[in-house]
Amino acid sequence: MLPKVKGMSQGFRDARILMYSHDTFGLGHIRRCMTIANHLVETFQGAHVLIISGATIAGAFDYRSRVDYVKIPSVIKLRNGDYTSMDEHINLEETLEMRQAIIRQTAESFQPDIFIVDKEPLGLRREVEDTLVYLKSRGTLLVLGLRDVMDAPHLLDAEWRRNDVMAKIDQLYDHVWVYGPPDFHDPLTGLDVPPSLRRKMTFVGFLQRKAWKSRATALPKRDGDYILVTTGGGGDGYELVRDVINAYQADPDLTEKALIVLGPYMPGEQREALKQAAASHNCLEVIEFDNRMEDLIANARAIVAMGGYNTYCEILSFDKPALIIPRMVPRQEQLIRAMRATELGLVAMLHPDHSSDGMRLSAAIKELLLRDPPSATAPDYRLEGLPNLSAIVQEYLQGKRPDYLTAVES
Repeated sequence: MLPKVKGMSQGFRDARILMYSHDTFGLGHIRRCMTIANHLVETFQGAHVLIISGATIAGAFDYRSRVDYVKIPSVIKLRNGDYTSMDEHINLEETLEMRQAIIRQTAESFQPDIFIVDKEPLGLRREVEDTLVYLKSRGTLLVLGLRDVMDAPHLLDAEWRRNDVMAKIDQLYDHVWVYGPPDFHDPLTGLDVPPSLRRKMTFVGFLQRKAWKSRATALPKRDGDYILVTTGGGGDGYELVRDVINAYQADPDLTEKALIVLGPYMPGEQREALKQAAASHNCLEVIEFDNRMEDLIANARAIVAMGGYNTYCEILSFDKPALIIPRMVPRQEQLIRAMRATELGLVAMLHPDHSSDGMRLSAAIKELLLRDPPSATAPDYRLEGLPNLSAIVQEYLQGKRPDYLTAVES
């Protein structure tokens, strides 16, 4: 049982929290980091959070006061698993060297009390390892944050064995936060996890989202009479949107309005092709990006999505019926999460092999509109991740050390 956060800011006036988000594909990492950062500065009024991010659009989001970001050169992960530099005039190795140098210099300048690394234990191509060693030497609390599902065990095991990642997590990190409840999924299932590392793991729960009180953008507020179709960052979202448009074209009885968000990383040719295909159907509205997806989900009637981590948190936070059509490559993360969530009654799922059948997808969308929200289908599921991780942070900032650290030091 985690302690409750009792005060707000007493004793934490100069607390500095550094976060790292490698951001090579999609928006999941930076949006998760931003959610945590915004919550921490709201909870601890003297805290300052700095996010190191490789996202090309890191500056497009709204950050709370006392949250800022440092942009490192962008590297994009291709669908075949390879990486490439965003700047065609600089090769990948030079880009990685610049990223590593900026990360280390930022840590030396900011001197954080806590360093939270999102998902990649050593960073992209081990770019954070040197900084972890440095910060550990000066007593910074080192935290690895893992989403509920990482990948199929055999794929994750092979990836981590190449750089002895498991041993280095155990050696370098003080905490491992799992951003999901223990009865949903263990991200390290099927791997040989040392008992000493298991003792450092805390399943904090899903990270709750909330709508913004006001909009700084000129985008109109919609009335909620729509299905929201979201692909996340959009880099691999073409098939989902194509299939939804095809379902509307195949079935004239499918007349529910749909708002389609393509995502900022969808290739230009694909984006234009989808816009043209949707233009002939008066039930479809297509936009490229909204930096406050929480508002669009909060106002939607139902959700059709690929099912990344953030989308699940938003579906549960705003209690929306959802149809998930997961991607299968290069990771099996979305498929594993969708299968488990379907088993628990949280969402409905359509296998991507079947979504290209327009009438079949149309039938699934019609069934979605009759589906009860998660609060009815899985009433015991709550989102407690943010208050739970705040409780851990508060204990550390008050000078309390985790039990396993005290035992080792003594």
